[in-house]
Amino acid sequence: MDTKIRKLSYDGIDRKVIEEAGQILKSGGLVAFPTETVYGLGGDALNPASSGKIYAAKGRPSDNPLIVHIAERSALTQIAANISGKAERLMDAFWPGPLTLIFEKKPLVPDKTTGGLPTVAVRMPSDPIAEALIRAGGGFVAAPSANVSGRPSTTTAAHVAEDLNGRIEMILDGGQAVIGLESTIVDVSAEPPVILRPGAVTKSMLEREIGAVETDKAIIASDSGVRPKAPGMKYRHYAPKAGLTIVEGETERVVSAIRHLTEEAERAGKKVGIIAADETAFRYPAGLVQSLGARSREAEISAHLFEVLRRFDDTEVDCIYSEAFEDAGLGTAIMNRLLKAAGHQVLRV
Repeated sequence: MDTKIRKLSYDGIDRKVIEEAGQILKSGGLVAFPTETVYGLGGDALNPASSGKIYAAKGRPSDNPLIVHIAERSALTQIAANISGKAERLMDAFWPGPLTLIFEKKPLVPDKTTGGLPTVAVRMPSDPIAEALIRAGGGFVAAPSANVSGRPSTTTAAHVAEDLNGRIEMILDGGQAVIGLESTIVDVSAEPPVILRPGAVTKSMLEREIGAVETDKAIIASDSGVRPKAPGMKYRHYAPKAGLTIVEGETERVVSAIRHLTEEAERAGKKVGIIAADETAFRYPAGLVQSLGARSREAEISAHLFEVLRRFDDTEVDCIYSEAFEDAGLGTAIMNRLLKAAGHQVLRV
């Protein structure tokens, strides 16, 4: 398959390209597109064959549900049932934006799209290209992250092409994704609502709108045999090719431990990658050091995480050691992705 790549400008979105991409979706094909979180791999959410193509292109387990993207709130009532007052308040506060909500689904949504579950995950992205494509494609676009399953999510069109060139019909290039981490997922079919995946909409932000919100234990625990109710819950995700170990503890001990581990690995002939913050990156004299940004600017760290993991793939390191980051606010989402990428391999010092 010849994958077309179409570059778009936010200053004036080319409607002919959007219409071409929309026709691909309507005919059952796949289009990768930018959102404010990461790039998505879009297919017609109401066509089970399209959802099947998404699973196949990504190599994604078929029990891992897809998120349905909509462009207008009125579309929600066609696919979701029992929309609670709390859900309405969250939509008032955070839609369009990086928040996915899980509802009881209506029969219009194929089981293939929801991984066989009686619930449906729904998001309304704020990215103008994403909005235009959803409208052109029929109004309901199933779109997980546009990467091969298990690999770091994609934040540029070039990343998408690395993974999916020849597997999908089109990639819409809208430049670098702003947030860099997937959306927060909240199950509003439960009471109290439950966070199933952390993201840019944090627990404290949610609780300011609707009161108590629980956090699913799978966010901080290792993968279980439980069937996933939302993307990213069960399977290893975001993983670079090299083994990744997170080193956790007081700063001086973490720096000392990573330096020691790097020296040992290099003596054994291995090429080492190090993930650090601006405040400590200069303290590693050996290894290939990549800083995610300053700890005081968590949005910068989230925007760079997947890019850095993919960069280590390009440099073919043999192992990676990462500093831990604060597990609060947006840091909860950053640590969730790092833990998944490391397969929960953590060294506490």
